[in-house]
Amino acid sequence: IFKQYDDIMEEVGLEKIKTIGDGYIATGGLPVPDPDHAVKCVLAAQRIIAYLHERNETHSIKWQVRIGIHSGAITAGVIGKKKFTYDLFGDTINIAARIESSGEHGRINISAYTHDLIKSKFPSTYRGKIDAKGKGELDMYFVD
Repeated sequence: IFKQYDDIMEEVGLEKIKTIGDGYIATGGLPVPDPDHAVKCVLAAQRIIAYLHERNETHSIKWQVRIGIHSGAITAGVIGKKKFTYDLFGDTINIAARIESSGEHGRINISAYTHDLIKSKFPSTYRGKIDAKGKGELDMYFVD
């Protein structure tokens, strides 16, 4: 499954950062800023959902996915001394994690900031202000 996700990231032009358990973290606009990063993230998310739907039709173990997307400034850096790892830090990555955990299986949950960047290309539904652990209430949308 993650190999397929990697292929999707490469085809869409996003950067895989890491996997944690069954979580997959990727970013757009790094290392080179990209004004279309949010659109590319939604396209990748749609392809991941379509892939899992198709895969689940022929496999006994059914995978589900929650996808959260947030846009904003982050700090990126190389971690370690012997085995280097590229990682992301800052409020934007923390908010993205809260957006994901506040979502629903098979849906793309986005922040208001990301919604402003993609609303001319993707229809969406306002979910209202959703309590996000440690962040208070955040405006969230589902991409339709």
